[in-house]
Amino acid sequence: MSDETQNELSALDGKITDTFPQYTVRKDLAGDIKGNAVVPTYVLEFLLSQYATTTDAASIESGVRRVQEILAQHYVHRDEATLIQSKIREKGHYQIIDKVQVTLNEKLDRYEASFSNLNIRQVVVDPQIVRKNEKLLVTGIWCICRLGYAYTGEKDEVPWQLENLKPVQMTTDDVSNFIEGRKAFTTEEWIDLLLQSIGFDPQMFSDRAKLLLLVRMVPFVERNFNVIELGPKGTGKSHIYSEFSPHGMLISGGEISVAKLFVNNATGRVGLVGFWDTVAFDEFAGRNKKAGKELVDIMKNYMANKTFSRGVEQIPGEASLVFVGNTDHDVPTMLKRADLFEALPPQYHDPAFLDRIHAYIPGWEFEQIRSEMFTDGYGFVVDYLAEVLHNLRDLDYSDRFNPYFELSSSLSTRDKDGIRKTFSGLMKLVYPSGEASAEQIELLLRLAIEGRKRVKDQLCRMDATMTPVDFAYTRIGSETPIAVKTFEEIDYPKLYWRRRTDDESDEDDGTIPEGALPEAEEPQAAAPNKNAANARPALSAVERMQALAKPGEVTLEENERGYSYNRLFGPYVAGARQIELTDPYIRVAHQMRNLAEFLEMVRNNSDPHQRVHVHLITKEDEEAYRARQQLEMLGQLEHNYTQMGIDLTYAFDETIHDRQLRTDTGWKVSLGRGLDIFQKGNESDWLNPQNRIQQMRRVKSCTFIYRRDDDALTEQEM
Repeated sequence: MSDETQNELSALDGKITDTFPQYTVRKDLAGDIKGNAVVPTYVLEFLLSQYATTTDAASIESGVRRVQEILAQHYVHRDEATLIQSKIREKGHYQIIDKVQVTLNEKLDRYEASFSNLNIRQVVVDPQIVRKNEKLLVTGIWCICRLGYAYTGEKDEVPWQLENLKPVQMTTDDVSNFIEGRKAFTTEEWIDLLLQSIGFDPQMFSDRAKLLLLVRMVPFVERNFNVIELGPKGTGKSHIYSEFSPHGMLISGGEISVAKLFVNNATGRVGLVGFWDTVAFDEFAGRNKKAGKELVDIMKNYMANKTFSRGVEQIPGEASLVFVGNTDHDVPTMLKRADLFEALPPQYHDPAFLDRIHAYIPGWEFEQIRSEMFTDGYGFVVDYLAEVLHNLRDLDYSDRFNPYFELSSSLSTRDKDGIRKTFSGLMKLVYPSGEASAEQIELLLRLAIEGRKRVKDQLCRMDATMTPVDFAYTRIGSETPIAVKTFEEIDYPKLYWRRRTDDESDEDDGTIPEGALPEAEEPQAAAPNKNAANARPALSAVERMQALAKPGEVTLEENERGYSYNRLFGPYVAGARQIELTDPYIRVAHQMRNLAEFLEMVRNNSDPHQRVHVHLITKEDEEAYRARQQLEMLGQLEHNYTQMGIDLTYAFDETIHDRQLRTDTGWKVSLGRGLDIFQKGNESDWLNPQNRIQQMRRVKSCTFIYRRDDDALTEQEM
């Protein structure tokens, strides 16, 4: 890789291409060459992996042209099928790219292929090809084929001849290289690499949204994982199941027969669950949709026991089942009307069926997919990643949290199974070696618990005989349980815990978390007494805010909303002329935004006629190029806020650890996380009110301690 090319890449892209040079591709190329070809992304990236894996611009351009030529010459468009048939006849043989499916002709005792776009059938297939590629017998696979033509005029002859066939997928199973390469990345970088690999720009997603996107990938890496995602239209629920992997099958419409899904008792042929890693049901929701009782019963048995019946024989299956569909209402409306499963057809709105679901992905938390959300960075060739994940299914990481955490004993066996399978899948995605710290493991465990809790809590609403359980865990060595809550529970507690039989009144639904501090309100001065000669003058706005400051402690719970800097710090900085902020992590863009919002809060709680000096003590970023960016952003803040009466100065101190706030008015505040109390979101989306209103953002767990500082700051100290 040339220095010039390396400099053009982001730091992450440079690390990706250096660590996995043979298995990465620029992710926007597939979209650029696709045109009107109705072909999965993994097919296009398979071709790109042959010709355009380099980072050199000229080589990429040459490789893209080559792939475009191959598609133009060999990809079969349906409206050009007759032309391609003619080329095969005239040339004697011709190479094509098409989806091929094979059936057994019992009368002639031979395998016959049909070509989806070329629209020809009954092409004789060598049994050896079928034995090597059994999925040809199910729904077909994309292949590069060479077809010949030899007409003799014999009765019932099919002149088409399949000379060779190569599935469009990688054969690598180099899991060890994948695990070894993971060591070069931080957890955040690795998650961003996975997101870029499925086509998304990680900078456009919050940390939580990234993890929820990874849950969508768990069915590819975990056997017999049953997951449902319901949410608004256009959020990309089915995208990954149709475009990501040759091991996944997306069933459009959500309706399918027993014979197609499990087994055809007439022929004995095994269906989709016997051949695919993941079977996804698109458009699964819809109150008017129907499903036969036999299908629902067999699905229940398969989801619980991982087997299905063919007569008296029990056949094991490993396919994960995914159910995705659109909701008709927002979350509070669903909770008022029924439950979070209300959009499902009546046959599936059944506690016995839903209890087999391991995790519920909250589709309403995803933004609608927009063009700017797609990446032009580098990621794994999706087929390479799909093959690695396919092979990681052999591993089981469901017990990796046991040395650090213990699940609540009240959880049922199905609850624990759901949590362990979700956790195992996330571990294999984020920490494929199976090694992670207690803190890293805890984050994934909480997400896994939440996914199963969302299922179980709704079952308790639907079925009064269902026993509620405690979705909590304890740290080994501690007896204090740590409860896990869903966001719906946090945002709408009264609606969330109301059973369907409860009275549906229009009372407050608890949108603001109960127990949260109210937004700091200014005490109202008493109305002036016109008859009193010595009436007290009205308090100024700053004095009214200062009156709210009291020693004490405030704890923020994970994922709560309703907090702002003004609520937490306003009374304590009000009227201050010198403020010292110690926070070692004021480095990257979102932390600089936090500082900007803090300075704005200080200005709003100061006398507009007085200047305020804010001195920041932080650490310099360890990487040189990011340190330069840090200085540039601090300089920009210094320039912008001096015009608003805020004199910002800063100093670097590599020895600091604690985070605190001190003022010359005598207050000292211990800051548990410093200013970085909000969960990271998509900062570039300024149409999102969370980027403008702090109270709408979710917070991280942290504690603030307020006390009087006997040694108030002086100008000399700063």
